[in-house]
Amino acid sequence: MRILYGVQGTGNGHLSRARVMAESLKKSDIHVDYMFSGREADGFFDMAPFGDYQVMRGMTFQTKAGRIDVSKTVSNNFSTSILKDIDSLDLNDYDLVLNDYEPISAWAAKRQGVPSISISHQAAMKHDVPKVGKNWFNDIFVNHFAPVEIALGCHWHHFGFPILPPFVDVGEVKAEYNHKILVYLPFESPDAIVKFLSRFDDYQFLIYHAEQPSVELPSHIIWYDFDRVGFKQNLASCGGVVCNAGFELVSEALTLGKKILVKPLLGQFEQLSNVAALELLAAADAMKKLDEDSLSRWLKKSSPEPVKYPKVGDNLVKWIEQGDWHEHEALCSDLWSQVKLPVSWR
Repeated sequence: MRILYGVQGTGNGHLSRARVMAESLKKSDIHVDYMFSGREADGFFDMAPFGDYQVMRGMTFQTKAGRIDVSKTVSNNFSTSILKDIDSLDLNDYDLVLNDYEPISAWAAKRQGVPSISISHQAAMKHDVPKVGKNWFNDIFVNHFAPVEIALGCHWHHFGFPILPPFVDVGEVKAEYNHKILVYLPFESPDAIVKFLSRFDDYQFLIYHAEQPSVELPSHIIWYDFDRVGFKQNLASCGGVVCNAGFELVSEALTLGKKILVKPLLGQFEQLSNVAALELLAAADAMKKLDEDSLSRWLKKSSPEPVKYPKVGDNLVKWIEQGDWHEHEALCSDLWSQVKLPVSWR
């Protein structure tokens, strides 16, 4: 079997899930080619698991000061270049297109009649899971941004629907330091993050951000360029995580039993809906802005019970090899039977 795996490159969550899948696919006889879009080619890192991958322009959200910039998103995305990329992607040699919210491979598969399966958190939004900010524009994005024949969503809880648990690969917790806090707020300005954390000098904050602050850093704030290995080590040893409400990092924090404080990207339907799900499960605290009072209350909280998710990638690859792709309820049910959910989630 030969597969094209199309992955959305915006943010790091889709890439983290693809890395989990890449390790599982290597154990099979499936030949996989990877294609990424939504980020400039020189913006990708730690891409060795994907071999000789290709990059196309694709589509992505534009942000400003922690909020979706609608006008820039529209002007930057709706051009003839994506149509040319869809037309130029030849799928004649492929039996299947796997897709993680990547529009070029999804639309090319639809046009060329190649079977397609999505593996994404966005696909879970097709079910009646917790949602906030649902409107016609978001419906278009969920259903038509990257259309596929079979949509396999993943979420922190099944909510009574045939969706998958998260794809998680985390480091071992050898030691945990309650006063070390990992911070990943890529859509906020560096200076705003420093101001937000400055007065909490009883804690050490480990910041991962693509940009550097212009202000001097207090001694309790440490700034890192993104490094996947170092990030995973700090995530395993920290006492809590402050982050946007993206899916994958929160999944990793839940698996490790870290307390979580999320600040959603405002105007982003998926992140606002993630906050609704986390609050329903009482799995995280949330703030709409960089609010010091919210941070002060959250820092005093204790760590929650870890959520042990199974190896979703290995099970999914076996299911793909069997070829009965329209039947996935048993796969989802079996995976959730292996999860020990916190008592409060049930």
